[in-house]
Amino acid sequence: MKKVGVIMGSDSDLPLVQKAIDQLRSLDIPFEAHIFSAHRTPEEARSFALGARENGFGVIIAAAGMAAHLAGALAANTTLPVIGIPCSGGMQGGLDALLSTVQMPSGVPVATVAVDGAANAALLAAQMLAIEDAALAERLAQKKQADAEKVRHKDAALRV
Repeated sequence: MKKVGVIMGSDSDLPLVQKAIDQLRSLDIPFEAHIFSAHRTPEEARSFALGARENGFGVIIAAAGMAAHLAGALAANTTLPVIGIPCSGGMQGGLDALLSTVQMPSGVPVATVAVDGAANAALLAAQMLAIEDAALAERLAQKKQADAEKVRHKDAALRV
């Protein structure tokens, strides 16, 4: 199975990114987590992106706040899918990070989840990998069923 690269711009992003890590672990998806800054360690970020495919990665998740250039910087240097997680904490609860992540120029796509949407980033990465992995697709289907059951139980408890 291909790995997921989980890249954060700062260690302060780890509490948020942990939700993606937990989701990947729950689905038995191999991953590597790293801290690379688009501005402070641009060569390391570029090197990671350039070698990601050859190093066994199938998708990259990038979490950054404020200027939030990390996802775009990685996407500029790989042909793998990149999923951006805009982090809150900047202007207007992360609106600056959202706009920086989603507004990529033509030819440099970045899939973008909601502000602080780390769990959904991991699920989107899993769905991308599941295109070629039937076992992972089955685990995702089981997760959806389990999530639906939780809602049904909550609905039943509400009506009691």
